[in-house]
Amino acid sequence: MTAPQSGLLGQVSAAHLVSHFHIMTVPALLPLLPTIMNVSFVDLGIALTVFNIVTAVVQAPLGYAVDRFGAMRLLKIGLALGSISFALLILQPTFWVLIIAMVLAGVANGVYHPCDYALLSRGIAPDRMGRAFSIHTFAGFLGSALAPLILMWLAIDLDIRAAFIVSAGLGLLVLLLLVIRAPPAAKAPPIRTHTNGKATRSRLRMSALGAIPLLTLFFLLLNLSTGAIEKFSVAALVAGIDVPLPAANLALTAFLFASAFGVLVGGVLADRTERHGIVGATVFALAAILIVSVTLIPMADIALIATLGSAGFLTGCIAPSRDMLVRAAAPAGTEGRVFGIVSTGFNLGGVIGPLLFGYLMDSGAAIGVLWASAGFMMATTVIVLLQERLIRLSKKCANTVTT
Repeated sequence: MTAPQSGLLGQVSAAHLVSHFHIMTVPALLPLLPTIMNVSFVDLGIALTVFNIVTAVVQAPLGYAVDRFGAMRLLKIGLALGSISFALLILQPTFWVLIIAMVLAGVANGVYHPCDYALLSRGIAPDRMGRAFSIHTFAGFLGSALAPLILMWLAIDLDIRAAFIVSAGLGLLVLLLLVIRAPPAAKAPPIRTHTNGKATRSRLRMSALGAIPLLTLFFLLLNLSTGAIEKFSVAALVAGIDVPLPAANLALTAFLFASAFGVLVGGVLADRTERHGIVGATVFALAAILIVSVTLIPMADIALIATLGSAGFLTGCIAPSRDMLVRAAAPAGTEGRVFGIVSTGFNLGGVIGPLLFGYLMDSGAAIGVLWASAGFMMATTVIVLLQERLIRLSKKCANTVTT
């Protein structure tokens, strides 16, 4: 990548790391918060639900704001707002302050996806877009992995406020980086009139009618399939097929770290093909088969860890192709709003998934969590193939109008 492109990618990726670090701040501290805040786990669950609902509500409108007012400007506002939300908890770590903080953090979280993807779509060379998306996603995974390690250590060795200071301070540090070193905001390509304008409007109508709803459903199913593993697989393995707790934890760790490195490999794949739907469908179908094998085949601990690690690697590979599919569905100048709309699927999954998987656990159907994950993966495979078909029809329609 050229120096300007690398600078933009580094700054956007740093902001994405902060977003995931902030997402994980409260979950990372869950074991300590009931005592410190004098609340129940249900209360904390309500706070996390508030966060996801707020993000789901604001993300699409913020996508339109990104296209109108500029992605870099809103990204800076999001970083500031996220930092302010955790700064409030430094001053007063109580339940009602936590609710207010989650509302503010939810708004801030709604900024990142439309801003990040708009900046990358407009500022990175097309032949390097897949790798840029993969590095951006890897940074988010890294933020999720670092948060529990750093914040729990600080909270235990120092104080819960120290953890919130680091969370708020990290956001302010990256905000300062953007203020000092951010390149000029990339402008959306102008939408030309006459035949090209007709083609763009045709693609926009096609996206609105089919591609965008399908991609939103795709993001929802993606969150449900991987969320089942990330949040409930340890409990499901222990209660459902008597896997020892240490082995179950190691299997989840393998899944998470392999996912992060799968993202980087997926970026290379995404740059070497235009058939992103085929890539995504293939790797997710293989991942579903691996998850089913865990439920049906008795495995030694090492085999279980290797199987879930392989499944994690495959689910990571889909991320860059996922982003390329969304970019393909977004006409020039509309990247912010399209990514904002489809990303609400993630937040809807964050609301639905814990309720569904928690119900399965409470009902004595723990292994059903893994079956549900595999089922959602297969449904995701179908959606990806439909999306690939729809994008090709959209491009064909646009070319027909142009000629």
